[in-house]
Amino acid sequence: MQTHFTEEALKQPHIQEADRVLRSCVHCGFCNATCPTYQLLGDERDGPRGRIYLMKQMLENPDDSENVTEQTRLHLDRCLTCRNCETTCPSGVEYHKLLDIGRAEIERRVPRSTAERAQRYALRKALVEPKRFQALLKLGQTFKPLVSGKLKDKLPPKPVDAGTRPDHKRHARQMLILEGCVQPGLSPNTNAATARVLDRLGIGLTPVAEAGCCGAVDFHLNAQDDGRARARANIDAWWPHIEKEGEAGVEAIVQTASGCGAFVKEYRDILKDDPAYADKARRVSELAKDLVEVLRDEELASLEVNEGRRLAFHCPCTLQHAQKLGGAVEGVLVKLGFILTPVQDAHLCCGSAGTYSITQPELATQLRDNKLNALEAGNPETIVTANIGCQTHLNGAGRTPVRHWIEIVDEALPTPVNS
Repeated sequence: MQTHFTEEALKQPHIQEADRVLRSCVHCGFCNATCPTYQLLGDERDGPRGRIYLMKQMLENPDDSENVTEQTRLHLDRCLTCRNCETTCPSGVEYHKLLDIGRAEIERRVPRSTAERAQRYALRKALVEPKRFQALLKLGQTFKPLVSGKLKDKLPPKPVDAGTRPDHKRHARQMLILEGCVQPGLSPNTNAATARVLDRLGIGLTPVAEAGCCGAVDFHLNAQDDGRARARANIDAWWPHIEKEGEAGVEAIVQTASGCGAFVKEYRDILKDDPAYADKARRVSELAKDLVEVLRDEELASLEVNEGRRLAFHCPCTLQHAQKLGGAVEGVLVKLGFILTPVQDAHLCCGSAGTYSITQPELATQLRDNKLNALEAGNPETIVTANIGCQTHLNGAGRTPVRHWIEIVDEALPTPVNS
C-alpha cells in the first residue's frame, strides 16, 4: 500500500511504525473473511481492511477534522483486537500495532463524552487492582439484584475454593507466576491448581506479590502511558528474582490468562524506545510463557492422569492468534485422556476481548451466543478455556459451565500417597 507521509511526520517513531505496517498491506481483503465484526455488520469500515484505510487517512492528514469524526472512532472501537486477521493475512500485516497507534490518535483528535470517559476510567480503576476488584466483586454479588443488566452477567456465583498451594521452595526448578488482577477474585482456584500440577512435575511456582496487572487493560483503553508504567513496575518486581537465580535464571514467567501472556510478550515492543527498560523488557518477554508452553514440554505420563471426561475447548484469541498456540492445549488434554468434542469456527472470537463485553455489549452478546452454540454442539460436560475474560463472559450466559482447563487437570490428579 502506498503511503503519503511528509518527511517531517516520518521523524516521529509512531508514524514510522504506522508507515511500515501500512506498506506491508496489499489490501487483498482476506482479513475480512475471518473478522467477527465484519461478519456481523457487513460494513467494510468494520473489517480490518476498512479500518486500515480509515487510520491511513487520519494519520496522513493530521489537520483533517471533517473526515475524522466520532464515526471513525466507533469503527475503531468496534474492533475486538482478536488478531484473527493477522493469522489470515498472507502479507504478515501487524494490524494490532497500527490499531494501537490509530486509537491513540483518534482519542487525541476526537475527545469522548464525559460519560464515556467516566466509564473507561472506572473500568481501569476497578479492574487493575486485585484487592479493590475483589472488594467491588463481593459488593456486587451481595447486591446483584440491583446491578444493571450488562454488569450482572459478569458477576459469577461463589468461585471454586482455591485449596492449598504446595511449598514451591522444595524444588530446584523455579518459575515465576503472574497472579493477575481479576482472576484471583473471579477464579482463585486457577493459579492454585497450576501450582499443584507443576509441583507434581517437579517445578516450584514462585508468586511475586509486587507484580500487578500486566498493563493490558490500561493500554487497550487508550491509556497507553499507564499501561507502559505497569509493564515497568512488573519488570522491576520480577528482575531481582531473574537475577538472583544464577546464570540460568528462572526458567519462565508463567501466565495462566492468555490475555496477560500475550501482553507480557509485547513488553519488548512497547518499551523498545525506553533506554532504561528496553533490554530488561526483551528478557522478560523471552521468559514469558503461557502455561501450556510449560506443560507440553514435560513428561505428562508422570501426572498419572487418564481422564475420560468430555470437554469442549474454547481457544482464546490471545492464545491462538496473538501467541500462535492454537492446538497446544488440545494436544495436552488429549494426551491426558480427555475427550474433546468438535467446535465449528473455533477461530472466531467469543466477544469478551478484555473490556469489550462492557463497552460493546450488543456485539459481544451476539458473538458469545454464537460461540456457545458451537461449543455446545458436541454435548460436552464442561467447556474449558485459557483466559479469565473468556471464561467469565461465556459463563455469563448461564449455560454449560466454563472453567480454566488447568482446574480440570488438577481435579484428575491421583491423590498423593503421602497425603
